[in-house]
Amino acid sequence: MKNKSYIFLSAISFIIICTYLSGCSRNYEPVTETGFYLDTVVQITLYDMGGRDSCSENIRECFAMIERYEHLFSTTIEDSDIWKINHSDGVPVTVSDDTVSLLQTALYYSELTDGRIDVTVLPLSSLWDFGSDGNADKPDDDSIQEALSHIDYRTVQISGNTVTLSDPEAAIDLGFIAKGYIADRLKEFLVGQGVKSACINLGGNLITIGNKPDGQPYRIGIQKPFANEGEIITAIDVVDSSVVSSGIYERYFYEDGILYHHLLDTATGYPADNNIAGVTIISPSSVDADALSTTCFFLGLDDGMKLIESLDDTEVLFITTDGTLHYSDGFPLR
Repeated sequence: MKNKSYIFLSAISFIIICTYLSGCSRNYEPVTETGFYLDTVVQITLYDMGGRDSCSENIRECFAMIERYEHLFSTTIEDSDIWKINHSDGVPVTVSDDTVSLLQTALYYSELTDGRIDVTVLPLSSLWDFGSDGNADKPDDDSIQEALSHIDYRTVQISGNTVTLSDPEAAIDLGFIAKGYIADRLKEFLVGQGVKSACINLGGNLITIGNKPDGQPYRIGIQKPFANEGEIITAIDVVDSSVVSSGIYERYFYEDGILYHHLLDTATGYPADNNIAGVTIISPSSVDADALSTTCFFLGLDDGMKLIESLDDTEVLFITTDGTLHYSDGFPLR
């Protein structure tokens, strides 16, 4: 009988330190609301510079936007754009501008990594099913090999707003990049509403607007891999930036003493084994930070670091499985 132990940790990889400003004017008190979307806990904090009612109204609109995007990008919600593509049997499907934009970005990163991350990974990821219901299991190898035969980002063909899968058995999963895209759209909306100071946390995707009203940066604690939730390994200060983490400690299970995590190698069909426990990216763009955190994980420490050092305004922190921190030259460690 298999010896199985399930340990599903929250995807919230950040702790916002000292959000409340003791001794400040009441006009600077934060308004924070929490919801459950995108299969994770979402928390939005706006500072009360235009009235609490205005803050709450803006947060409610943000939640409504998240729900609308989820109904475009979800693989499981029937009649979402992605669901329709995946169930089209290769017939062209007309989708929204947002879906096209996100797919094009996902395809860019799929090509950048030569398919190490692949937008058509769903046949494989659905086999593993790292859900929160405690039913994850290691698939048999024949099923994995069959799934791998249908993973190829080049099967996704885009013409205008029409998307076609040249392999009818292929299927798209935007999980490695969708939250970043949504976070950028929420920030655009709030800035358009005149918000000067805010923090949006979509699980492992965090984005800030400006700095805190007292002029100080947001201090963010980065979760220590495999530690209790809320135990940080280091902290950083950020202003008007996105911070995104990916790691093997977010969704995983043990079977016969072996850890199986959700970051699947498309070359083997099994969880990647590269001595990386987590990757954190800081970037002005949340969609780029989201994609780069996964990209750097699969590229590994040396190649991932070279990629980030070649990019402007982008920093990376690697945490190896021995707990060592490796960071780019400009990474703002406290």
